[in-house]
Amino acid sequence: MDSVTGEAVESGDKGRGYQIGMDEYLPVEDEELDSLRLESTKIIDLDKFVPRSEIDERYLDSPYYLTPEDKVGQDAFAVIREAVKRKNMVGLGKVVISRRERIVMLEPFDKGLVATTLRYAYEVREAKPYFEDIPEMKLPDEMVKLAEHILETKAGHFNPAEFEDRYETAVIEMLKQKQAGLPPRKEAPVAAPSTVVNLMDALKRDDFSLNRLGIPKSGRL
Repeated sequence: MDSVTGEAVESGDKGRGYQIGMDEYLPVEDEELDSLRLESTKIIDLDKFVPRSEIDERYLDSPYYLTPEDKVGQDAFAVIREAVKRKNMVGLGKVVISRRERIVMLEPFDKGLVATTLRYAYEVREAKPYFEDIPEMKLPDEMVKLAEHILETKAGHFNPAEFEDRYETAVIEMLKQKQAGLPPRKEAPVAAPSTVVNLMDALKRDDFSLNRLGIPKSGRL
């Protein structure tokens, strides 16, 4: 959309640019970006090993399974896997994925390794701007004990199979209906909670829901 005329911009007239000032952009051509991309080598260059506890969870991105390429490398692969497991350490290295260099963390998993790409520091937002307006509070012991009790009554174990991607399910159902030549189903959307309730009242009613309690400020990592 053209910011001046308000009209749609044709695809052939679109381009890339880096903002350097108010309404001022430095044009960047696709060829210039392509020249900076790296070729994938499928080789991970390990730089060092660090304690797993030092890796901030906010930096974790995408996991990949790693296995030895051939029988010759199985011994070395297994030795490294067991060594980092015993030391509770992980390996940090670099690898080119989709023609971009990424930092990866290697850690033992079952009989193999998991390589998890890490975000760069500039990709992780500081938490302070989001939490700075939250005041320091002296919590009543009664409230904390009540919350602990509810946690205990709702305790369970993590099972990812229990969680359903309702949007994905709806898309699949819509495609099945369309393929069968049936009219799409008209389902009313689920209404969002509109009221924010008192925390203590919610705890007493055993109605501990973050959506109903309200979240005033949030931001994607």
